Amino acid sequence: MTDEPEKPEDAEAAEETEAVAADAAGAGADAPEADAPEAEAPEADAPDAEAPEAEAPEEAAPKPRRRRRKAAEPVAEEAPADPDLEAAEEAEDEAEAEAAGEEPEPDESVAEESVAAARPARSAPSRRRSRRDPDLPAPVVRAQAKYVRSSARKARLVCDHIRGKSVEEARAILALTPRAISRDWSKLLESAVANAEHNHELVGEDLYIKSVHADEGPTIKRFRPRAMGRATRIRKRTSHLTILLTPKD
Repeated sequence: MTDEPEKPEDAEAAEETEAVAADAAGAGADAPEADAPEAEAPEADAPDAEAPEAEAPEEAAPKPRRRRRKAAEPVAEEAPADPDLEAAEEAEDEAEAEAAGEEPEPDESVAEESVAAARPARSAPSRRRSRRDPDLPAPVVRAQAKYVRSSARKARLVCDHIRGKSVEEARAILALTPRAISRDWSKLLESAVANAEHNHELVGEDLYIKSVHADEGPTIKRFRPRAMGRATRIRKRTSHLTILLTPKD
């Protein structure tokens, strides 16, 4: 037996590395490379996902239009009208209208002035004595209150104190009279004064009471129960009050 020569350690390591490299090369040729990315053909129809979408331009809000101020146009000053020239022109127009058989147009300013002059001036009513004919009899103002819940006898006890008195004196007497019917007489007196001032344009302080009287009105009948089943009649009387005023002489 022949002894083979011993190989050095470096040579054995080199052979092992070459064998490992050859096995790896054979395996890589058979299997597809996993690390290498495959080249994909770009699709024409499909949109590019990575490409940024083009944003539509936002419509700008319309700006408010500013009104331009027009420059003030110079106003031509009119020359003062000549009254003599205007009167001559009006006379010529009237002559032409008369020659043509037409009626001249009335002046509007003159017509308005005439209407304003003819219209009576409205003024606030004033407390003054009305102008009347002295030959005519003095006006008599009348006021009446009906169905006052008081008897005529009680009303006459008060009206006798104010007959022939002036309005101021009658007001003072009625204010100090301690009877319930004096309130009704006082209201009636104020009503008569208001009628004189409003209807006849008279002054209330210049009037006096010409006549005053109380008439009986209808009587309201009621019954009150009494002893032993009997009933007693109750008469609730009413009256009509009247005042006549006239101006002092």
